[in-house]
Amino acid sequence: MDAYNIQDVLTELKTMPQQKDVDLITRACYFAYKAHEGQKRRSGEPYFSHVFETAKNLARYEMDATTIAAGFLHDVIEDTSVTEEALEKEFGKEIVQLVKGVTKLGTVKYQGHVRHVESLRKFLMALAQDYRVLMIKLADRLHNLRTLEHVREDKQRRIALESIEVYAPLADRFGIGKLKSEIEDAAFPYAYPKESAEVEKILADRIDGLKKSLDDVYTELNDALKKSHLHVKKIDYRIKHKYSLWKKLKERNMNIDNIYDVVAIRVIVETVEECYATLGIIHSLWKPLPARIKDFIALPKLNGYQSLHTTIFTGNGGIVEIQIRTEEMHGRAEFGIASHYIYKEKSAKKAADEKFQWVSEFKNLGKSETGTDDFLKHLKSDFFSDRIFVFTPAGDVIDLPEGSSTIDFAYAVHSDIGNKASGARVNGKFVSLDTILHSSDIVEIETRKDGTPKSKWLDITKTTLAKKHIRTYIKEHEEESIFTRFIPKKFR
Repeated sequence: MDAYNIQDVLTELKTMPQQKDVDLITRACYFAYKAHEGQKRRSGEPYFSHVFETAKNLARYEMDATTIAAGFLHDVIEDTSVTEEALEKEFGKEIVQLVKGVTKLGTVKYQGHVRHVESLRKFLMALAQDYRVLMIKLADRLHNLRTLEHVREDKQRRIALESIEVYAPLADRFGIGKLKSEIEDAAFPYAYPKESAEVEKILADRIDGLKKSLDDVYTELNDALKKSHLHVKKIDYRIKHKYSLWKKLKERNMNIDNIYDVVAIRVIVETVEECYATLGIIHSLWKPLPARIKDFIALPKLNGYQSLHTTIFTGNGGIVEIQIRTEEMHGRAEFGIASHYIYKEKSAKKAADEKFQWVSEFKNLGKSETGTDDFLKHLKSDFFSDRIFVFTPAGDVIDLPEGSSTIDFAYAVHSDIGNKASGARVNGKFVSLDTILHSSDIVEIETRKDGTPKSKWLDITKTTLAKKHIRTYIKEHEEESIFTRFIPKKFR
């Protein structure tokens, strides 16, 4: 135990926890150490090193003491002789539920791909019950990725791809941008080794020049903001994460000159009003690129991300992106759902439940009788695809997967509107129901009292929700039709 100092975990927290929380974390640490004693990882290190690093990751993301304790204990039921009953007696039901939510389902009698999907299905069901399950699972996965060199090569790629395709998008949907990027960058060299090496070389060749182009902008902006008397908390810059950069390079024929946010200046101020005032100062100093001003403060992303983005001509041939936000916005951008402290106050938990209401759809997906392939297809199309944000005429935001049609929109608003849809207006113009929507479209659905879903709608819908309502309606009315056709009226 000498090599593992509990203080290393506690110092990751920005605010010192209460003594009862310190006691809980310490008890969990020692309990896990004893339970895993004698177990080794493939690297030869004690197995306890993994749960210790998992708990440290949770502390870095400002999780509560209960979650950090569960991080220490997340493998004891599966990998040691400790029983569920013994764990509950020592730490209570809440921690046991968290541990069960992230336990690798080794007892499920499935093999290969099917077993993996069944485990994923049950994990998502647990996630829908308690968001903290996600945080523990992501913290666990991040440390496993950082020690992936000790795993055999074929398994390395599977774990890395799974991390990029499932776990990073989950982190993104919950707004945990920092953790999403850490997972992607740790997995990238194992999932796509050639592409990772290529990005490394491109960055190495260009990063010094990119940083140099920031120097003049940074100095001039810093001087201007000091004279403005705004409450500037911090000015720094960030380099785009490697996996994210690779995705953009693919879209732009691997030409880094066509990517304007490889390095971006970040300005953190005190209030929302100061965000807009800062934007005004920036535009008085440099010309902005047309169509590159983005207001995610007025229109936040679904995952809660808020910031102002502008891209400016530096005047010496360079182009620089500048991001402006408050400290609170920055916290949400980095830590997402963890920044809500949702398990410290009931009111905050309720707010987070409303904010991430879409998670309840996992419950329906988990309970559905879809097969393995359908489950994965629905998961990727509904939850992990790129998202669009579409407006009702009243200004409410409807979040849909990219490629959704007006019918998907109708069912997302209400099943009755979907079932009775007869046409639509997009941005004031009449369109057909198979029209594909784009972010910022304003959509109004025309309905008819005698309107009914058509089987052909299944081919022009993207979301599982819409397909489910269409199939249900058609099936029920087919059965009703058979009933009225073959049962004499007097017996009905």
